[in-house]
Amino acid sequence: MAQKKIPMRQCVGCREMKPKKELIRVVRAPDGAISLDFKGKAPGRGAYLCPEAACLQKARKANALSRSFDGAVPDEIYEALLGQLEANPDA
Repeated sequence: MAQKKIPMRQCVGCREMKPKKELIRVVRAPDGAISLDFKGKAPGRGAYLCPEAACLQKARKANALSRSFDGAVPDEIYEALLGQLEANPDA
């Protein structure tokens, strides 16, 4: 039997392709609200980040999330991501 294909996504920080399950999804809902999506099922445009502070810093410095969503990303989203990384350093 053929092995199930693992969905791969690119981290907006380090630009590396990694399995979707290893990344944190940030989503812009159809109404424009930006939030963190840990289940990976929320409707809207998604961007993915490695669960590492270095990738988050690179993404923030390069405005990668803002470019992905064609609009500004509130500081609260970056703070929530940082909080998540500090809460689960081995995630």
